[in-house]
Amino acid sequence: MSTAPTEPSRQPTVLITGCSSGIGQALCRAFDAAGYRVLAGARREEDLTRLAASGWTPIRLDVNDDSAIDAAVDSLRTQLTGLDVLINNAGYGAMGPVLDFERDRLRAQFETNVLAPVALTRACLPLLSARQGCVINIGSVAGLLTSPFAGAYCASKAALHRLTEAMRMELDPLGIDVILVRPGAVASSFGQRALSEFHARLQPDSPWQPWQEAIDRRAISSERLKPTPADRLARQLVAAVARRRRPRLIRAGQGGVAVALAARWLPGALRERLLIRYFGLHKRN
Repeated sequence: MSTAPTEPSRQPTVLITGCSSGIGQALCRAFDAAGYRVLAGARREEDLTRLAASGWTPIRLDVNDDSAIDAAVDSLRTQLTGLDVLINNAGYGAMGPVLDFERDRLRAQFETNVLAPVALTRACLPLLSARQGCVINIGSVAGLLTSPFAGAYCASKAALHRLTEAMRMELDPLGIDVILVRPGAVASSFGQRALSEFHARLQPDSPWQPWQEAIDRRAISSERLKPTPADRLARQLVAAVARRRRPRLIRAGQGGVAVALAARWLPGALRERLLIRYFGLHKRN
């Protein structure tokens, strides 16, 4: 289901990916309340139906499918004169030991978290240029500090951070702002999804089987930190976009500041020893 949007005069428009749940839906609510026309991207038919029922314009969009991106954006270009805000929110965290990842699974993590935001932003560039719009990439404090059993996710977010910094400088002469959001723990279905996917993937002969409980703890670590409500994060983004001088970085979410400080000031060897102790990764006889 994809409804072709019509464009009310001067109403700002936002395109948000990953709107099936959690942060994506909170962003839809916040920008809708701020007077934006909300284009809500999702893949599944049932999600598109629910988004339409909420009063938003559902956009069928699989961010890992270039043809789907082209089809969605081509449709938008026939209906809109420009796009004010693009929020690359779609993403997920694949948990587990790095060496338990087969090539395809590791590639999938980077396809969604790194390559997809670049591909969609490239496709939307003419619409964003027409409005001198704003691109918001949802990163993570995990891109600053690597933890065991989340190496693939941490690496993908670190890559997105660096690409976002480059995009910010490169899009500046076109009048397009680029904001990186670096959340800590924010309430969403992230942890439970990561946990279920890890359990489905863990092989019986994995040498890390004895540490399954520690991997489970890493997957749901955000939930253990009393996460910040997603609606609070969403309102923070709306306020940032409304500012005359938009920030280059938005920090949000429980534990985000502490993680950033640890990443910057704790010596690497000490950080690793503390994480090894926390996850019980001592040598076993």
